[in-house]
Amino acid sequence: MAELYVGVMSGTSLDGIDISLCEVSKLRCKEIYSKEYIFDKELKHDILNLISSTITLKQLGELNSHLGLQYSLAISNFLDHFKVDKTKVKAIGLHGQTLWHEPNSKYPFSMQLGDASLVSKYVNIDVVSDFRSADIALGGQGAPLTPAFHQLMFCDTKVKSAVLNLGGIANITILDDKTIGYDIAPANILLDGWIYKIKKQKYDAGGMWASGGCVDEELLGKMLDESFFKKDFPKSTGRELFNMEWLEKKLSLKVYNPQDVQRTLVELLLRSIQKEVQIHKIEQLVLCGGGAHNSFIKYRLEEVLGIDIKTSDELGINGDFLEAMAFAWLAYKRVNLQKVDLKDITGAKQNGVLGAIYAAH
Repeated sequence: MAELYVGVMSGTSLDGIDISLCEVSKLRCKEIYSKEYIFDKELKHDILNLISSTITLKQLGELNSHLGLQYSLAISNFLDHFKVDKTKVKAIGLHGQTLWHEPNSKYPFSMQLGDASLVSKYVNIDVVSDFRSADIALGGQGAPLTPAFHQLMFCDTKVKSAVLNLGGIANITILDDKTIGYDIAPANILLDGWIYKIKKQKYDAGGMWASGGCVDEELLGKMLDESFFKKDFPKSTGRELFNMEWLEKKLSLKVYNPQDVQRTLVELLLRSIQKEVQIHKIEQLVLCGGGAHNSFIKYRLEEVLGIDIKTSDELGINGDFLEAMAFAWLAYKRVNLQKVDLKDITGAKQNGVLGAIYAAH
C-alpha cells in the first residue's frame, strides 16, 4: 500500500532547498508536488564560512539550529502551499546540509547540519535523518546514496544506461546486472564558485561564459593530478576537497584568463564523464540535477561521447527534484525497516537500514 512521504534535499551547491511530496510503495515512488525554496543568503555565507574556517562549538550549534529552522519554515510553507493534510504524511526524509564528509579517515564520519529534532517538533511530523552514518559504520563510503533509487526509477531502460547527476559534485550510476555508483568529479561547486568570484553571478547560465573560453591543457593536467581522479570506485568526495581554495592552489603559479579557467573546469568534468562512459561501455546517458540545464555541457557531451543522451525529464521524471524524491523513498525504507541495496555501491560489508527517526511526539 502506498504512503505519503516528504523528501528534503539541499545539495553541495547550496542553491536552494528542494522539497517533494511523494507517494511511495515497495516498487514505486511517484512525485505528487515539488517546490524549491531559495537558501537564505546569510545562512549560505555562514555555512560556507563554517566549511572553510576554524569555528567554535557555539557557532556550530547555532548554525545547526538556524538551518533546522529554515528547513522547518520551508516544509511548513510547502505543506500549506499545496494544502497537504500533514496527518496523512508518514514521515519527512531530511538529508541535511553536508558540512564535512570523511569516510576514509582513521575515525570515519559524515556530518550533516540541520536540527532534525527541531524540524520534527516544529512541523509535527516524524523526521528521518542521518542517512549516511549507518553505511559508514558498515565500512562503506556513506555516499552516494541515490544510485539505489536510480535503479528503482530507471530500471526499465532498454539499453545499457547510466544516470549522471550534475549537482555540486557529479556522480554516476551504472545500471547493469549489478548497480554501481560513485562520485566522479566536481561540477557546480567549482563552476558556480569561479563565475561568482569573477563576475558576481550565481551560475553560468547555459554555460555561455564557458563556451567562449579555451581549454588550458596545462591547467587541466594540474587538476587531473589530484589523487581522487586516480582512485577506483567505490569513492566519494565533496566540498572538503573540491573547493575554491583547491582551485586557487591550481591557479597559483601562473596568471590565467578567467574565461579559460571556466572552460577548463567544464573540460575537467567532461573528461571525467567520458572516462567512465568508455570503461562501462554505456549506450545511453540520463542527465539530472542542476547541471542538466547547462546546454553547453549537454552539447559537448553529445559531441564527445557520441551516444544517446537524454534528460530524466524526457523520460518523465523530474530531474530537478530527483534527489529530494530519493530521500522521501529512503525515509519510507527506514520507517518500514527495509535495508537499502548499497554495498556494491559504497563498499559496505553488508546492506543496512539507514537513518535515524526523530519523533514528532
